[in-house]
Amino acid sequence: MKLATLKMSGRDGRLHLVSRDLTRCVAARDATTLQQALDSWAVSAPMLEEEARGLEAGEWLGVEEFVPEQCAAPLPRAYQWADGSAYVNHVELVRKARGAEMPPSFWTDPLMYQGGSDSFLGPRDPIQMADEAWGIDFEAEIAVITDDVPMGVGADEARSHIKLLMLVNDVSLRNLIPGELAKGFGFFQSKPSSAFSPVAVTPDELGAAWGDGKVHLPLITHLNGQPFGRPNAGIDMTFDFGQLIAHAARTRPLAAGTIVGSGTISNKGADGGPGRPVSEGGAGYSCIAEQRTVETLLTGSPKTPFMKFGDRVRIEMLGANSNSLFGAIEQEVVRYQRQS
Repeated sequence: MKLATLKMSGRDGRLHLVSRDLTRCVAARDATTLQQALDSWAVSAPMLEEEARGLEAGEWLGVEEFVPEQCAAPLPRAYQWADGSAYVNHVELVRKARGAEMPPSFWTDPLMYQGGSDSFLGPRDPIQMADEAWGIDFEAEIAVITDDVPMGVGADEARSHIKLLMLVNDVSLRNLIPGELAKGFGFFQSKPSSAFSPVAVTPDELGAAWGDGKVHLPLITHLNGQPFGRPNAGIDMTFDFGQLIAHAARTRPLAAGTIVGSGTISNKGADGGPGRPVSEGGAGYSCIAEQRTVETLLTGSPKTPFMKFGDRVRIEMLGANSNSLFGAIEQEVVRYQRQS
């Protein structure tokens, strides 16, 4: 089942069922918003699945063309957005570039921060920034949406609470991060609104690519139309989504509609060292910061600039038949202009 939220009814949009080939959609009959469906998922999901089957069979009236430009994030705002850093290779590289040692605990205890969830971006919404000097970067990730998760849940049980998956562009302002982290209180200004894929999908839509709490497919990123990264999300994932959810729920329950992110997807090179750029036959990277890190380690200084006004990023995942599973996130960096 594939679900999208169209920008047509208040801040939380209108929930739609989307065909598997992402060409058609129809308004959901049994839930107005995705949050409403998640609040009673055990009841809502079977009804939505029946509607999805009807859409595929051509049984419903009111079917319309699916237009990603009309989409908000599947959850335009959420009760909780907790982003992990499951690919410890990425953390190790970035810390190494700035001369910081990585504590051994990072390999056994997940990193996670609580991000802003009041104003997510749709998949085609621009990245509005006031200053290029902030170091504008994308981060290609996967995220899951849970139903109600009890406090103290174990990783195995936590996987059963994963109801939907999405792609994420976790926008980061790299030049603001060091000053914020130096205060010892975490991210805020350096982590603006994240964007999500046009659709959220149930795990069964991924078939054999979903297993052990991981998505075993490449996540493909293009920067200004050129291949930038294609690391496999199932490789080098130190903590699977069950472990990330269990970590988040250690001291609190998680409300239905909680979004948990994987962190920047990152693969090691074939030799166990830093990965190589796509242009050199490697899997590339899921953010500019990691490419700059590898450049610094190899040559002593970074070469690739962060994003400028007019730059575009595209993030997508393809299935076995090269079909787009979630639709693509496509965003342009534009200068922020406050609306009166």
